[in-house]
Amino acid sequence: MSKLYSETFGTGKPIVLVHGWAMHSGIWRGFAQQLARHYQVTCIDLPAHGRSRDAINRVSTPFTLENVSDALVNALPDKPSCWLGWSLGATIVLDIAQRYPERVSSLILLAGNPLFVSTEQWAGVNPTVLDVFAANLMTNCQATLLRFLALQVNGLPDSKALLKDLKTAIMEYPAPDNDSLQGGLNILKHTDLRAVLAQLTIPVSVILGDKDTLVPVAVGQQMQQLLVQLELTILERAGHVPFLSHAQQLLTLICHFMDKPCL
Repeated sequence: MSKLYSETFGTGKPIVLVHGWAMHSGIWRGFAQQLARHYQVTCIDLPAHGRSRDAINRVSTPFTLENVSDALVNALPDKPSCWLGWSLGATIVLDIAQRYPERVSSLILLAGNPLFVSTEQWAGVNPTVLDVFAANLMTNCQATLLRFLALQVNGLPDSKALLKDLKTAIMEYPAPDNDSLQGGLNILKHTDLRAVLAQLTIPVSVILGDKDTLVPVAVGQQMQQLLVQLELTILERAGHVPFLSHAQQLLTLICHFMDKPCL
């Protein structure tokens, strides 16, 4: 297995950005360069994604949560960092915080949560949405990915421009193979890290959009009940991609959380 592709910008406190399902580290580029004015920012591709498309053997190393977390930790310098996970990335950084606590100084969960799907007691996304994605991937991968992108900006006033930006970013590199895409959906559907979140002793920030159709805003209060000391922020008129739609607000929030004011 070859090493995962990553890019690092800036100097200062280290922060690692972990992207979401079907994406790649290039999705962060503009935002990461702004954040790098204040911190050392590393953007890394998940295995089989972006420029790490060939960085995992799908036969001997399937796309599971443990394998993905291990690959990310092994690809980066052995030092504690703030890990920011977006969507699926939030699930991954929670797993890293549980299994590699010496590598995680703080967590930022962006449009993500410890249990992605809904239950009678939890306000996640309807699991049938993920089932439909999984089925449609088998017949038309590109159309399925485009539908997923549309969901991320659904209902936002600038949805057309945001969707164009997302399409441009995701088409920069070939899509991950079907096994890896299905693996990512399996992680989202079957992973429950609520107990992990509840036991964290490091600083945790949760940032959600009030118009997010994939991570209902109600889940924020439920996370705060699990971990009273976490910092919860709800961005108004934001969907699933606040680093594109609300970049300046997000920068300010991250800087505040990292104890360095953005000027």
